[in-house]
Amino acid sequence: MDNLEEILDVLELRNVIDRDVTLLSGGELQRFAIATVCVQQADVYMFDEPSSFLDVKQRLNAANMIRSLLRPDDYVICVEHDLSVLDYLSDFVCILYGTPAVFGVVTMPYSVREGINIFLDGNIPTENMRIRDESLQFRLTDAGDEYLIEQSNAYSYPAMEKTMGNFHLSIEAGEFTNSEIVVLMGENGTGKTTFCRLLAGTEKPDGAKQMPKMSVVMKPQTLTVKFQGTVRQLFFKKIKGQFLNQQFQTDVYRPLKMDDFVDSELSNLSGGELQRVAIVLALGMVADIYLIDEPSAYLDSEQRLMVSRVIKRFIMHNKKTAFVVEHDFIMATYLADRVIVFDGKPSVDSRANKPESLLTGCNRFLKNLDVTFRRDPNSYRPRINKLNSQMDQEQKLAGNYLKRASQRRTHSHHRRNNLTVSTRQAQMGRTKASSIQAA
Repeated sequence: MDNLEEILDVLELRNVIDRDVTLLSGGELQRFAIATVCVQQADVYMFDEPSSFLDVKQRLNAANMIRSLLRPDDYVICVEHDLSVLDYLSDFVCILYGTPAVFGVVTMPYSVREGINIFLDGNIPTENMRIRDESLQFRLTDAGDEYLIEQSNAYSYPAMEKTMGNFHLSIEAGEFTNSEIVVLMGENGTGKTTFCRLLAGTEKPDGAKQMPKMSVVMKPQTLTVKFQGTVRQLFFKKIKGQFLNQQFQTDVYRPLKMDDFVDSELSNLSGGELQRVAIVLALGMVADIYLIDEPSAYLDSEQRLMVSRVIKRFIMHNKKTAFVVEHDFIMATYLADRVIVFDGKPSVDSRANKPESLLTGCNRFLKNLDVTFRRDPNSYRPRINKLNSQMDQEQKLAGNYLKRASQRRTHSHHRRNNLTVSTRQAQMGRTKASSIQAA
């Protein structure tokens, strides 16, 4: 119990220390569960998905708290699906592969970067085993060649305020277009879900402000089962037209592997299965704007990346707009065309800034957290810099909390630029070739 005071501060539990456990929210309950493990003396500590229900700041605080448990001859074992947190938290990584609910295989330990990149590549070289048909790569901040869609319709919402008890949310006026995904970034309790409800019309802003009439579908944060029947019966009742549409089957239904449990009773589904049903159900409804609240909850790493790809493809190909609330930073940056940053004091007074580019928005958001991200040179995924490391300090001095997308190139492009630059430098008689980089 020597570290109790530190745990209460790092995990932000002082304001709920006297509250009944049954009254805690999902995030509060998660931090309480982590704390109950951290205060104990043991040789081996085990954590199962410690980042669930936590925002980015709380995930990093929890990771730092878990790492502080490491002492000589002690071990920490952690199951984690947020790849950025896993990267930040771990010293070694084991990959699990197999057939869900049938069998699983645990690989030998790898270094963190090597292990995560092997998982993303889908090929385990030490075991000569391919666990996925294609590799998973990130194309952050730009829509990519496959998503070059014309943005033709512009929408806007007015400046608004919303007061709920002791909580006040101020929203700056903003604009958005079709074929665009806007990700809402902010700590828990800053009003992201309230903003979605205002757009959906389920909440009314203060005063006489009126939201423009828009066709909106919302996937809620909390999933509840009310329908009695199978998944197939639910789809036939709610989205029959899209469910029978071959394009929807190809873009949404099959990539999410719904056939694995389409004839199962809805009440018997796991959290991850229920989440995929909710996503298919939301995208299957006809609307101009889709509000998707925390689509990564209950999903494993591979499912998160697949859901991101499905949402992005659907929104771009159908020329729709999506507002997504997401705390998995890798998933958020993969999805986002632009971001809305929520800042202020959580649960008291917060502000929703106007939509801005991914680079400027992430820089604003990460600066508030005092965290920097770099790119992995192979998979291009964002990696958290260790606090006060050389790269962390360099990026903070440059005001570059998230490395620029222009620094990211394919390997062939890297080689071509490096050869061109080196040749030019040789011709000019320069000797410090390494000091000049391609943009």
